[in-house]
Amino acid sequence: MQHLSSYDPIIENLRKRGHRITAQRETILQIFKEEPHGNHLSVEELHSKLLEKGYRVSLATTYRTLKLLSVLGLLRELDFAEGHKHYELKQDTLPHQHIICTSCNMTLEFEDHFLETIGQEIASKHHFQVIDAQFKIFALCPRCKDK
Repeated sequence: MQHLSSYDPIIENLRKRGHRITAQRETILQIFKEEPHGNHLSVEELHSKLLEKGYRVSLATTYRTLKLLSVLGLLRELDFAEGHKHYELKQDTLPHQHIICTSCNMTLEFEDHFLETIGQEIASKHHFQVIDAQFKIFALCPRCKDK
């Protein structure tokens, strides 16, 4: 696996904020960069990928690293009401929302600028600054609806 370049904006973002660039953090960010668009990883899925690549890291350490990268704004933490969180790379992605099938958990990403605009307006009205806005629709996908 190629490591992120020292000039990678994600790595530079971490350095500018005074955070160490550990091999583990770099590897986790690289795994997210290699994921197909729209793929969201759980802690367990990421941990399995780390083990496959030969990294001996505990599940607890993987969880703490994902939390840190989320707090730093590099990953987006998502809750699809499955009892665990999913994560995606926040940079290099357009703002988007999710439709989640309540039967099979299929997740579809969609863009809707109206939702972004209304979220900004509501936050501004109450003197808040938006860091992230997540809008989720829970529904039945066409396949499950027809069963």
